[in-house]
Amino acid sequence: MTIEPPGPVPKSVLQFFRNKGLQVGFNWRDVWRDEHAAAFTVAKAMQVDVLQTIRDAVDSALSEGKTLRQFQRDLMPLLASKGWWGKAEMTDPLTGEVIDAQLGSPRRLRTIYRANLRSARAAGQYQRAERTKEALPFFLYSLGPSREHRPEHEAWHGTILPIDHEWWATHMPPNGWNCKCRVRQISRSEAKRRGYSMPQPPEINMVRWENKRTGAIEFVPEGIDPGWDTNPGKTRHQALEATLAGKLKTASPMLEETISRDVEDYKRENPF
Repeated sequence: MTIEPPGPVPKSVLQFFRNKGLQVGFNWRDVWRDEHAAAFTVAKAMQVDVLQTIRDAVDSALSEGKTLRQFQRDLMPLLASKGWWGKAEMTDPLTGEVIDAQLGSPRRLRTIYRANLRSARAAGQYQRAERTKEALPFFLYSLGPSREHRPEHEAWHGTILPIDHEWWATHMPPNGWNCKCRVRQISRSEAKRRGYSMPQPPEINMVRWENKRTGAIEFVPEGIDPGWDTNPGKTRHQALEATLAGKLKTASPMLEETISRDVEDYKRENPF
């Protein structure tokens, strides 16, 4: 059995997570795609103090290297004391429908833990890769330790592409709920030993999907769960570069606030 995380995360991962703002959402589709690059959210955690409690617990898991069991043990009584546990009637602010909503549960805490830790690690890894790509210019896609894998993810195993290749904008793992796929940064010599010669990304087949929260019809790469076809680390890195160059013209208020914190971190680490 794989124990996550294996230890405290690197500083870049922790900074990526800590600079996020809080954004409440009733449904997992209310905070969408690249919004996750700037916002921490948990579906149906509609009170800021509840959301902050969950965020603090994830932060502690990242910084202290807590296992899932430790995360659940520490967070469960806190959520229960705030009344965010079990099921409760809630009114959907979008539709007005009253539903029997699942709030906190061991299963939900497992999903929160895994999704946030894996996403933060991947985003931090991408940002580190941007700084070290001269020496290690490629990502190698690898399957994780799951017993079963999505067929598409199995097909992507062994894919080697430059870190800046557009394929990673949608296919940077994790690529879905409970996806354990990962990438490893490799050198030119290793890429050559593995048979790499030129960029040849796997074919992307787009699948029609309806967002029932908005009624919008979207197209998602086959093999990636809706909403996971994004690369938060790349989104944040590009916004940071544009801000430093004075070229960031349009961004959501949440992203602007998050990037301002990224800029302060960057200036502290790179004094002029």
